[in-house]
Amino acid sequence: MTSTIVRDSSIVLVRELRPTIRDPFTVIFSLVQPLILLALFGPLLKGVPGAADSGNVWNWFIPGVLAMIAIFGTSMTGANLMDEMHTGSHERMLVTPLRRSSLLLGRALKEMVPLAAQSVIILLIGLPLGFDINIGGAAIGILILAVFGVGLGSLSYSLALAVRDQDWVFWTVQQTLMFPLLILSGTMLPLEDAPGWMQFLVNINPLHYVVEAERALFVGDFDFSVIGAGALAAVLTAAAGLAVGIRAMGAATRA
Repeated sequence: MTSTIVRDSSIVLVRELRPTIRDPFTVIFSLVQPLILLALFGPLLKGVPGAADSGNVWNWFIPGVLAMIAIFGTSMTGANLMDEMHTGSHERMLVTPLRRSSLLLGRALKEMVPLAAQSVIILLIGLPLGFDINIGGAAIGILILAVFGVGLGSLSYSLALAVRDQDWVFWTVQQTLMFPLLILSGTMLPLEDAPGWMQFLVNINPLHYVVEAERALFVGDFDFSVIGAGALAAVLTAAAGLAVGIRAMGAATRA
């Protein structure tokens, strides 16, 4: 069964990547926002408690930027699906012998391939700024982001299926949830001095644990409690996303 899912997911992944390969400009264009954050936002964090405690604000900020790229990329999985539903190509995929879970995995993993390319560019830019990187830790960090992205992408997929005839609902929900998710993860600003009610939301936000694990891994700090919490949050998010996505797909198929 595992080999079948891997094979089917690979087929979907290759299919989804073809438009990106034909139009690589979209990947380059998606770097604009992260680069603006690096240039205009990063320097402002110097001296900010929490961000500069390690003595190098880039060690704190750049892993958060990479997490932000991953989150925005995978949350767009549903938008791509809605385009396919409007053109009828999604229905054609449903009549193939591909496993339903592979449709989720392949589409979510497709968003992680541009992430890998974007990560390399961001890291190359960060090195002259003084960013310290541990290659082994960075590889583990990207893997954790990929697992988390599969879960988030599957949830985005489920949302698109639920509101397939109302594009505006998808964008409203996606935008309404993404920004609080990012802010409450500590991706862009330290949260040590946040009020109690916000700290509660931070503690139940799985992305917060993933981001903290990224910051530790990218600089080679292999603190098991931090990395374990991030990996667990990613796995639980992936499991929940796939469960919801497969159920939503089954319901949509029967409808």
